[in-house]
Amino acid sequence: MNIGEKLYELRKEKHLSQEEVAEKLDVTRQTISKWETNQSTPDFDKIKPLCELYGITADELLTGEKKEQEKEEQPMNEQTIKQKRAQGISLGVLLYFVALVWIMISIPVLFMNPVLAAAIFILLCGIATFIIIYTCIVYRIEKIAEEKEKNPIIKRINNIIDILCLTIYLILSFKTMAWHITWIIFIICGLLKEIVKLIFEVKGEKNEE
Repeated sequence: MNIGEKLYELRKEKHLSQEEVAEKLDVTRQTISKWETNQSTPDFDKIKPLCELYGITADELLTGEKKEQEKEEQPMNEQTIKQKRAQGISLGVLLYFVALVWIMISIPVLFMNPVLAAAIFILLCGIATFIIIYTCIVYRIEKIAEEKEKNPIIKRINNIIDILCLTIYLILSFKTMAWHITWIIFIICGLLKEIVKLIFEVKGEKNEE
């Protein structure tokens, strides 16, 4: 399809007469007629007004082919990011609980092979860790670091969580000698920190409202 045919079709789609188009572009009706019959082509300074009038791009007008415009990804708002983070972290926490329940019943109740039970347990923990890390990276909120610095309470709570987790880890490990299992406490420690962040984020959001 040439430019003249394209201009003719576009004008018909807009239900405009040649006189109306000529008036909008500040040219004569004969000029519009010549454009549509390919007796002449629009001047360079008329390309942009034509495209604006017909709602097309210059490339579409000149090539006669309609190209799909790449949709720019609209950045998610902060509320959506928080929801996605909450969903991802919640799913990760759920999988950790599933893993704990599994390791508690797989051997003594289901009489499963200890090696297989431990492998499934580690797999579940790995999936949960991946989900949480992926969620925190993809749905990262730029303000979190600033808010953390501005709010010393979060830092203090995290320090307390670190000390408690380390203490519990050492006590349980030396008492039970189950070093291959007690490391899960550090994962729980990380989860608790993320939960604290979410709580303060939600609290801050409510205060803003």
